[in-house]
Amino acid sequence: MKSMLSAISNALCRVTGRKVVAQTVSELLIDLSEYVSLVSLAATDATKTQWQPPKPPPPPDVSSRPPDTDLVNPQIQTETYPQLETPAGTVVASRSYADFTPRVTFDIKKCDLHGLEVGPPLKAELTRAQGLEYYRTMQTVRRMELKADQLYKQKIIRGFCHLYDGQEACAAGIEAAINLSDHLITAYRAHGYTFTRGVSVKEIMAELTGRKGGVAKGKGGSMHMYAPHFYGGNGIVGAQVPLGAGVALACRYQGNDQICVSLYGDGAANQGQIFETFNMAALWKLPCIFVCENNKYGMGTSVERASASTDYYKRGDFIPGIRVDGMDVLCVREATKFAADHCRSGKGPILMELQTYRYHGHSMSDPGVR
Repeated sequence: MKSMLSAISNALCRVTGRKVVAQTVSELLIDLSEYVSLVSLAATDATKTQWQPPKPPPPPDVSSRPPDTDLVNPQIQTETYPQLETPAGTVVASRSYADFTPRVTFDIKKCDLHGLEVGPPLKAELTRAQGLEYYRTMQTVRRMELKADQLYKQKIIRGFCHLYDGQEACAAGIEAAINLSDHLITAYRAHGYTFTRGVSVKEIMAELTGRKGGVAKGKGGSMHMYAPHFYGGNGIVGAQVPLGAGVALACRYQGNDQICVSLYGDGAANQGQIFETFNMAALWKLPCIFVCENNKYGMGTSVERASASTDYYKRGDFIPGIRVDGMDVLCVREATKFAADHCRSGKGPILMELQTYRYHGHSMSDPGVR
């Protein structure tokens, strides 16, 4: 006991610089009370048993919240919600508002028109479910294309491979405006549309890697994928446009109120077969939407160097046209709805130019990417 007291005394001398002369345990404890708060174990346990968690705050009064138009306004009404004056409170409130706001309305870019007096609306309504669906679709296509890029550089994907990353809003917007019973045909940059037409990522990646589980049994590769009412990627530049007109002719012949979306790129816009198709589609009033995905480059050549006129939406001449912001999914959706209604009403074909951009080269064979 004396040795223990001596050790404690020496320790206190080193810490406090004062000499401890207490010789008994009771005196030593009195001196220690100047430096240490002594609480008995029983008192601590009693404190723990008496403590109760705070009650959760009452649920917000939905009836007193501002209207939906005010919820998307960055200037929150602090008179109604004084606790939201701090920036942190604003962030929390904006996230909780999403649970109570079923839909919002956005202003979208005005489309350029050719041969039309009225164009698509300047406002687009978006529900919470639609926003999540569009984001999930575009994000899935982006991640799928980036993985395809990686697998190609690892020589797991061989042959031709044309990636669609950067142009996801075109595919998501078009699919949101038409029905799955409608028809779609595109060029060899087809991975995004293969997914939006209902093919799983697993089947697409299996096709890219030449496996039997691919959507075309591994025999089509990057350019030749197919699904119900989807007539694939086509390797011959511009050849899918007259094929799409033939599908639209079948729709008109059968009278099933279906349409066909025929897509091509700015690099194929100067093909003679496209102008021949425009002529036949206009004569027969085919329910076909001709979509030029203008990503600014045909292979590695800019549109200014390849085309005397870069107003591709006017190339139909006697066919009405629309130029759309292809990087805005809502703008693409509203323009496609307008074009689909035009075709279903028996007015004949319509031409859309989607101004977009791809984030990779023309194909994975471009210099500097292998």
